[in-house]
Amino acid sequence: MSISNPSLPKSILALRTYDARSFVHDLLAGITVGLVALPLAMAFGIASGVTPQAGLYTAVVAGFLISALGGSRTQIGGPTGAFVVIVAGIVTRFGMSGLALVTLMAGLILVVMGLTGLGSAVRFIPRMVVIGFTNGIAILIASTQVKDFFGLQTGPVPSEFLPRMKLLAASAASVNWYAVGVGAATLAILIVMPRFARRVPASIVAVLFCTIGCLIFHLPVETIGSKFGGIPRGLPPFEIPNFRAEHILPLLPSAFTVAMLAAVESLLSAVVADGMTGDRHNSNVELVAQGIANIVSPVFGGIPATGAIARTATNIRAGARTPVSGMIHALTLLVILLVAAPLASYIPLATLGAVLFVVAYNMGEWHEIGAIFQLDLTAISVWLVTFGLTVFADLTVAVAVGLALAALLYIYRVADTTTVSPVTDDYIRDGLPHTLQGRIIPPYVTLLRIHGPFLFGTTEKLVDATVNLEAFSPVVILRLRNMTAIDATGIHAIETFAKRLRASGRTLILCGAMQQPSKLLQQARFLDHVGRENIMPNVQAALDRAREACPEQARDSSQQVME
Repeated sequence: MSISNPSLPKSILALRTYDARSFVHDLLAGITVGLVALPLAMAFGIASGVTPQAGLYTAVVAGFLISALGGSRTQIGGPTGAFVVIVAGIVTRFGMSGLALVTLMAGLILVVMGLTGLGSAVRFIPRMVVIGFTNGIAILIASTQVKDFFGLQTGPVPSEFLPRMKLLAASAASVNWYAVGVGAATLAILIVMPRFARRVPASIVAVLFCTIGCLIFHLPVETIGSKFGGIPRGLPPFEIPNFRAEHILPLLPSAFTVAMLAAVESLLSAVVADGMTGDRHNSNVELVAQGIANIVSPVFGGIPATGAIARTATNIRAGARTPVSGMIHALTLLVILLVAAPLASYIPLATLGAVLFVVAYNMGEWHEIGAIFQLDLTAISVWLVTFGLTVFADLTVAVAVGLALAALLYIYRVADTTTVSPVTDDYIRDGLPHTLQGRIIPPYVTLLRIHGPFLFGTTEKLVDATVNLEAFSPVVILRLRNMTAIDATGIHAIETFAKRLRASGRTLILCGAMQQPSKLLQQARFLDHVGRENIMPNVQAALDRAREACPEQARDSSQQVME
């Protein structure tokens, strides 16, 4: 098999040009992101209803495999917030053996998705559903940390949102103000420090500062040691879980939910990485790697894993070049497990609670909500139902209902754009400014068009058509005359395209949008990305605007025509 084969993991493809300089970049990035991942892995383990070391074992084993076998150059894998609620529910009902079975089945589903090419099918999950999931999961993660942040004295905390909040409210009188102070200090460091020292991992500084402070002043707060007995030093333990066949059918819906969440989050993370690096990930190779990692993780005492957007972004900002940085991140955590694991027992739970508060806020995509309410009622309803079911019902139900609503919305969108009407003189006259016949496209303009509905499931075609921006002229006109409909996913795709063009020194101009797309393109948030002056009614107006955007090229072009 040729080493240029695109179905190979990116770690193998990267070997063609790998050198000492790349290794130094990967080494520094891997150590940095490993330190960032340390408190997060423990916090996700605790929030999921398992031990903190289970989170670390996941970051070590699954994190290494995802980087070594994956289809993204800079993806960082490990435990994430997406699984916290569903994992906690499975552990409560079926124990650790049930969780191991779910993780294994989810891994097999991911491998099948990758090998059969179904990785590309993940794009058929619309943005409204994804945002509803992330908003709801963020709320749930934050709610699970209220007890530790405030040091509340409660009995077992329910896994359901409303009973949990009711219990926490009833226990408000037991608040531990020392824990609140520790948590507040952690929050202050996490919020303020990145503004002054972006390259220093704020979470590690916060954990060290607050842990040392608690030791010096002997603060009466709960720690990892007091609750879990500390973290054992040594390699992740190898042990075949005690699977029970009668749990397979009851846990299959949960396994499907874990697999879908893992696929969505890992591929979203890979897309974010592509936007930051200019690389292009392989979705199916990535899903196979995610599947293998989730098959192996429970054998070493781990929990479900996927690509982590925040840690991947940290990896890139730290200078990562290849998947080697992700493998070094896992090895960094392994060294900490072997050398300094007992020290983790002194970490206050209030500090980890504060860390997850910040994670929940960052993952929530709250800035998207304003844009959602500028859409029509059907799109808002999909987001609201998905969000509500995620918080108040169950993630498995939310996934199923969200996808069903999205399918109905797709049918509605397509049906709504179908019209039957007579051709009149006015229709012919109104179409003249849009026609390309007889118009000269200047060399400083690249003209693209979208034909048909530009909804979730089709937006990847814009990415495929614009992989190499260097082949494009200084001005790109996107002709929307034949785009019959658009949704939030389509709007986001055009926003992302505009950002890419702007970063490359190019200008995007839109023209000829029909009634339904034109209404959505007038959102204030969209106009901020593209510019009101760059949305034109027809192709002639777009060419005039291109001439204004590139006066020097337009002058040279005119002179060449005259000559």
